[in-house]
Amino acid sequence: MKPPDLALIDSAVPILAAGDPSELRSSCRRLIEMGASRRIRLLASTEMIQEFTFHRLRRTGDRQRSVTEAEELMAFIETVPFDNSILRDSLELIRKTSLIRGRDAVHAATALALGLEWVITPDNDFDGVPGLSRLDPAAIDFGESPAQAGH
Repeated sequence: MKPPDLALIDSAVPILAAGDPSELRSSCRRLIEMGASRRIRLLASTEMIQEFTFHRLRRTGDRQRSVTEAEELMAFIETVPFDNSILRDSLELIRKTSLIRGRDAVHAATALALGLEWVITPDNDFDGVPGLSRLDPAAIDFGESPAQAGH
């Protein structure tokens, strides 16, 4: 599938892109590169940036590097504040769905509040969230995006 023009990105994508070699690393890196070059518009909850930073700090132990990597993401990922409205919506998602929980519920509630259709993540906990479609980075066709094709 071609990447959408606009999507919420889950923390798993930059975490995998920055991590050790894995099955998903190259597709996650490619997606991050597309965002950085503005070929896809990526949005995220501020909580996603915090989650990424926490994970990188725990993984690398390098405070400066972890903050720098987070700032690099913030240069092209549009962050959306995590407020009480998003918190209430995330709690409702936890109550009403069987898989979503914690920070993933915050990310899903953020996407829904913005009226977004797509969340890009390999995490199948997003499956079954009413109003959202999950796109696994491994399923993305990294050929020309709709925006590049003039659609």
